[in-house]
Amino acid sequence: MRNVASGSDVANGTSKQSASVQDYEQPRYSKRDTILTMAGVLMVMLLASLDQTIVSTALPRVIADLQGFDRYTWVSTAYLLSSTVTVPIYGKLSDIFGRKPIFLFGVVIFLIGSALSGASQSMNELIAFRAFQGLGAGALMPIAIAIIGDLFTPRERGKWQGLTGGVWGLSAIVGPTLGGWITQNTSWRWVFYVNLPVGLAAMLVLIFLMPTLRSTGKQVSIDYIGAALLILGTVPLLLGFSWAGSQYDWLSPQILGLFAVSLVASTTFIIYEARLERLGGQPIIEPSLFKNSIFTVSTIITIIFGMGLFGSIFFIPLFVQGVIGTSATNSGLILTPLMLTSIVGSVASGQLVSRLGRYKWIAITGMLVTVAGSWMLVRLDVHSTNNDVLLAMLVMGLGMGFGMALYTLIVQNALPRKIGQATSTLVFFRSIGGTIGLAAMGSILTSTYLPAFKSALSEGLSKQPLPPAVKQSIQAQFLKIFSNPQILLSPDALAQMRAAAAAQGKQGLALLNVAIEAVKTGLAQGVHNVFVLSLALMIAGLIAVFFLKEVPLQGGRSRSATTTEAVEDVAPEGNVAAMI
Repeated sequence: MRNVASGSDVANGTSKQSASVQDYEQPRYSKRDTILTMAGVLMVMLLASLDQTIVSTALPRVIADLQGFDRYTWVSTAYLLSSTVTVPIYGKLSDIFGRKPIFLFGVVIFLIGSALSGASQSMNELIAFRAFQGLGAGALMPIAIAIIGDLFTPRERGKWQGLTGGVWGLSAIVGPTLGGWITQNTSWRWVFYVNLPVGLAAMLVLIFLMPTLRSTGKQVSIDYIGAALLILGTVPLLLGFSWAGSQYDWLSPQILGLFAVSLVASTTFIIYEARLERLGGQPIIEPSLFKNSIFTVSTIITIIFGMGLFGSIFFIPLFVQGVIGTSATNSGLILTPLMLTSIVGSVASGQLVSRLGRYKWIAITGMLVTVAGSWMLVRLDVHSTNNDVLLAMLVMGLGMGFGMALYTLIVQNALPRKIGQATSTLVFFRSIGGTIGLAAMGSILTSTYLPAFKSALSEGLSKQPLPPAVKQSIQAQFLKIFSNPQILLSPDALAQMRAAAAAQGKQGLALLNVAIEAVKTGLAQGVHNVFVLSLALMIAGLIAVFFLKEVPLQGGRSRSATTTEAVEDVAPEGNVAAMI
């Protein structure tokens, strides 16, 4: 394998190659310690992933018990904010102090937050305790993935990281059903309490059997200022995208103010971190990470993946329930095929990486499959059936599985001395991408629906044998009633409306059917535009994958820097294409 430019050459903007790279020796652990540690790690990952799916199912019952419908979304938003902003901080701390203490700290905070959430007596308490729980959750997934990087060589990681994707798929399938069963047969509080026995069992395994996995890096002081600036830049950004188009207009002072604060804080963060690194400090997110072309390209793909894939999946149940007319329960189940094939794709990609020792064409294949699935979603319309959606879900899930864990493995292979920070930074940007994508797609949906509904309603009413003045009056009433497609998501409200229309005779039912079909048309057009954006993003991701440099993964317990750490020093950004 040819050498790549040294760090000094990168700074000078040249492509001169360097052969003087220090070898990196991966620590060895016994098979028993490795297997038992992975058992504990997978238990924690299942805990974290199940929590998100179980809680969402129980929220309606929580609202009925604690009241506070106006704060409904904050139960999830508070958790999302605190868990997202702490991800890169925990990753850096685990590089400094070792994985084990930071990982266990996150588990303890998560379990305490779970217990407090279950004991909440008001919505405000629940929101506060969910935010506290999120502070622990921020450590769970990124450090769990980093631990895999510590325990296994690059080729071995593929098998285990394929299993992590399987854990996510399993939780997505089991979580909603388990959450519904717990809520119906016991109490919503047990969706939080159920974390305790599983978490305690995982803790015991990790405390007594997990090796320290201390970083080979030197001990340094913590970048408190960088952490504060990161939080100050991220929280307003996430809040702005979460609230824009729903609670406030995009151009409202509240949203613009949040984005302005985020921009100023983020700019200050970048300048401060770059200066700190130049002075020999250890920033929370090292700007030098982005000098590595593999890390930079993987981050771009991960952001695109988060924006396009996770955003579009969110709207699939809405399409199935609102346009096709499937019940709420069955519309949730439509995602099950996606999760099943994502497990297959995740495990298959992991096995292929481990056997071949290469990843680029696997990544390209995954993106091609995802693009194909996105194209199938774009083709859905008001005449589509559940089978059409099912087929698209099978293809999308396969592509998602191929890409879910692959890019983490790629950056760990490229940055073996910075596994914790590289992994957590990747997870952080994926979360940011998902939030931005969801907000953008939500805005597209709402801005598309009303014009499409008006056009379809006008066309439908024009075919009715009524005087023009009556048509205008009816159109104005329908525009007020169906200003959003929510009526299609409430079978009871729709049944009441049909009964009222039937009382007015055949003409009343005919007019209502015109309105309902117009609502479906508007919703279908809005979701169609969402899927078009998703397809465009996936195509952009496919193009980006071709700029991903291939560095063979090694299978031995000792890795030479000529095959792995050499990529820590990379060619200038302008030569990315030449390195493929």
